Order: sequence, then structure tokens, then C-alpha cells
Amino acid sequence: MLKIEPGPRHALYSVAATRRIEQAAQAALPAHALMARAGLAVAQLALAVAPHAQRIWIACGPGNNGGDGLEAALHLQRWGKFPVVTWLGSPAQAPPDAAASYQRAVDASVAFVDHPPPDYDLCIDALLGLGGDQRAPAGRMASWIELINAGQAPVLAVDLPTGLQADSGHAAPHCVKARHTLSLLTLKPGLFTAHGRDAAGTVWLADLDATDQTSANQQVVAPSAWLAGAPETAARLHASHKGSYGDVAVVGGAPGMTGAALLAASGALHAGAGRVFVSLLDGGSLSVDPSQPELMFRPVNALDCKALTVVCGCGGGDAIRAPLAALLSSAARLVLDADALNAIARDTQLQALLSARARRHGATVLTPHPLEAARLLASTTTQVQQDRLAAAQQLAQRFGCTVVLKGSGTVIAAIGQTPLINPTGNARLASAGTGDVLAGMVGAGLAGGLDAFEAAWQAVYRHGLAADQWPAGSALLAGSLASYGGDAC
Repeated sequence: MLKIEPGPRHALYSVAATRRIEQAAQAALPAHALMARAGLAVAQLALAVAPHAQRIWIACGPGNNGGDGLEAALHLQRWGKFPVVTWLGSPAQAPPDAAASYQRAVDASVAFVDHPPPDYDLCIDALLGLGGDQRAPAGRMASWIELINAGQAPVLAVDLPTGLQADSGHAAPHCVKARHTLSLLTLKPGLFTAHGRDAAGTVWLADLDATDQTSANQQVVAPSAWLAGAPETAARLHASHKGSYGDVAVVGGAPGMTGAALLAASGALHAGAGRVFVSLLDGGSLSVDPSQPELMFRPVNALDCKALTVVCGCGGGDAIRAPLAALLSSAARLVLDADALNAIARDTQLQALLSARARRHGATVLTPHPLEAARLLASTTTQVQQDRLAAAQQLAQRFGCTVVLKGSGTVIAAIGQTPLINPTGNARLASAGTGDVLAGMVGAGLAGGLDAFEAAWQAVYRHGLAADQWPAGSALLAGSLASYGGDAC
């Protein structure tokens, strides 16, 4: 059993892919063996995360996820615990494996009740699992979820918190909020993006020793996404100079919004760019920033964009429209954020110029939050959030760019790449300016020689890790994040 934490890279599998892996394993194993392994793993984790729990409510659904819970009840009963099972199924209508586990639990004298117990030390949610992608909780199941979430005891979800979509992380109106989730056979993308991180708590994986069975049957199933791992940190060569690490130019900072451009520039500077230029769109209010004298201020028309990595849009307002067409046409490497994305969403000619960059093999990274992504897709924020992986991939295909769809479980997508979901970051990043810092960090990676996809995911990982390592009880300000983010990892 494996606890999933930031650091290693992990494969993520869709419902369809998981079903294929499950079928291959079942074909190679004796009947009921896979459910028996799943139930044992659930019971073992229950002991590990709540060793002092005695009375354990196991809420079981009518399908095989409920069967996993019934199997866990059998083991907990044998180990001297007091499992109390509420079951929405029946022996006559349950799938064969679940019916077999029910009979085993009955034979072990497990207590079955019609209503949830009034008090318990641990709740095991075995209501839907992967079945939640086909039905939303309703009726008694929805009522039980309300009781689970209102209770004080920790919750262990089997495979997925009931109500959470495995492929997307979208949560139904009634969704279990677990402290721990034991993902069975595979890790699912929805556990790590959208509502997944809030609903799942700490994620564990029990592969049920099915990998060997799948390989033996020659069932090679490709991951739907990857959970990003920590990037390697390469030491800089002694025989190098500022030109070795590239030049970044930040174009943005309309009147009243110069701070956004300066934050992006600071992000690039601290992430290792050799030189950072700033082109403010407020009429030239600054010729030097006393707090960051390393920054060099230039009019946008004085930039040699063919030799630069340009970070465009941070605090740009409507003023970004004037230079945007030229930057789309000439910049060697381009990061588009904030108001640059909004301008492109409103202008079909700018969209055509953006698409043309891909045909010229120009490296381009888009860094939208969900609302900006919705504008680019002529969609809604709700639709984007309902399937973040699909939205990021759709944007990447439409514009031929690398896309960083920000949010809980940031998604990084590009044509020809399996998408990545970022495991780092927390709610401290929900403050003004942190996205500008990220755009600058991506720009530094591009300027330093990374391709667009590598620059994007590495910056996202380090940006989130800086927030994770932030001192407890201390407010995270974007300016401080910029100076710390480059050192994360």
C-alpha cells in the first residue's frame, strides 16, 4: 500500500482504462480474489489510520464498491473490531462478487442495520466508487452522505469519495468529504484536480498485486494523465554567464496595474533568468525599481522580441491589445497570461495569429485560470471545471500551445503529450499576484532552454511547492513568493 505524496511521478488512469485493467486481472485470478484483496486492503488501512477505532460504520452501496466494504467488515470483525454495516443492496440483486462478500460477512456475524448508527469512531464510505461516474447519489444514499459529512469521526473512502467523478474531479451536490481515500488498482485523475483534493484527503494506492496479472495477459493500458513528479535540480556550470540563461521581457502593467508586471518580472528573475526587461504600458512611470534594481526598463517598441522570451499580459488591461499582434508574430518564445488571454478571446484575428505560431514552431504557453479558459473556449467556468483535463487538452489542440489550466490540481497539456496534474500548492495561492509570479517563472524556464511543456510543468510544481513549504500561520504575499519560488525543490 502506497501513500501518495508530492515527489514521485504516478500514472493516472481513466474509468475506462481502470475497467480494462480490472477485467484483465479478474481473468487471470480465481473468482472473487480481486474483491477479497480489495476488502483486506481497506481493512488494513482502516487499522493504520484509526488504530483506536472500535465501532466502525461501513456504508455500503449496492454494487461492487459495497462488496469491498462488506469484505472489509469481515476482516475487521475477525480482528476484534465492531463493524456496523448499512447496505443498500440485496443478496438477490447484488453482483456475484458482492453477494459472495455479503454471505461471508453474515457468516462472520457482522452486524447489519437498516439505519446509520448514532455514534461510531470511523466511517468507511463504500457506497459507489467508480459507479459514481454513472449515477449521482440520491435518496437514502444522499441522506447517508449528509450524515457522514456532519459526523465528527474520520472517513475512509473506498476507491473514490462517493459523489466525486473519477475522470474529472467534479463533485456531485452530495459528495463525501473523506480524510483518507484508498484508490484501488489504479490512481484516478479526479482525485487530484477540481474538487478531488478537498474531497479525497490523503490518497493511498492499493494496486491489489494486479499489475503482474495485467502484464501477463498483455493488456498494456496507457495512462490518461500523470501526477507530476519533482523536477530535477541541475547545478549551474562555473563557466557560464548571464547570457547562458536567457533574457525575459515582461510586457504589461497598464495604469494602476504596474504591480502585476513587476511581480512577473520578479518571478522570472528569482527563477534564474539571465536578464529581465520590463515594458510597462502605463506611459513609462518607472525607469528603475529601487527594490529590484536588477530589472531593466525598456519601451515595448525597443525590445528585440525575436531574441527574447516574452511574458505578456500581466496587468495589461486594454492597453495590451496594441502590442499584442506584433508580439504574437515576432516573439521567439511567448507566455500569455491574464489580459493577453482576454484580448485574444475577444478577437478572432489575434486567435489566428496565435494559431499561426504553432505552424512556425514558436514556443507558446497559455496560463489561464478557469474563467479565462472559458472565454477562450466560448464556454462557461462551470463547464471548464466539470472536466479540467478535457478543457486543457481542447485549448492545447485549438491553439497548438502548451496550456497551464490553473486551479486546485493545475493541469498542464500540450499536443502529443500525456497531460500532467500538479500535486503541489494550496489555498495560500488564492491571492492577488501569485499567477503573475507563475507566468514569470514559466518565462524563465523557456529562456533557459527548456521546451514549453517542460518549462510549464516545472514552474507550476516549484510555484506550488513554495506555497506548501511556507511557514504555518504566515500570510503568503506574491512578492515574497517570487523570491522563494525559484529556490523550491
